[in-house]
Amino acid sequence: MNFSVDKVNKKVNVEREFAAPVKNVWAAWTQAELLDQWWAPKPWKAQTKTLDFKEGGHWLYAMVGPEGEEHWARADYQSIASMKNISWADAFCDENGKPNHAFPSSKWNNIFSETADGHTLVSIEIIHETTEDLEKIIEMGFKEGFTAGLNNLDELLAQ
Repeated sequence: MNFSVDKVNKKVNVEREFAAPVKNVWAAWTQAELLDQWWAPKPWKAQTKTLDFKEGGHWLYAMVGPEGEEHWARADYQSIASMKNISWADAFCDENGKPNHAFPSSKWNNIFSETADGHTLVSIEIIHETTEDLEKIIEMGFKEGFTAGLNNLDELLAQ
């Protein structure tokens, strides 16, 4: 996995190759029953409340901790090119999807491409409004948490 922080452009760039075809990786990023199995770093779990995977739709979910604590987030899908690209606006929120402006929001752009050996490369660009927002997310443990989630996805795809 490649993980880089570009403070000048307020971005995080992640590249990760998965030993699975694009259709399987795409499904894992777009179907609630699969997202819930890998998105959260263990021992946390992701729990989808609603998922309307279409342009203009959204995914509302909670990260549920081992003591039952919940941290809610919402992804508002902006553009989708089937099996190729998903872009969304991401924000922390309450259980009804109302944004929590005490935490930074971001814009995600995920590109899915097939490698020569039939694996899938996912290239992710996460853009923040300010350098301070980027730094806050990194301080909150984004790299460690997202890396753990992507490791969960590796395990799911191997099944």
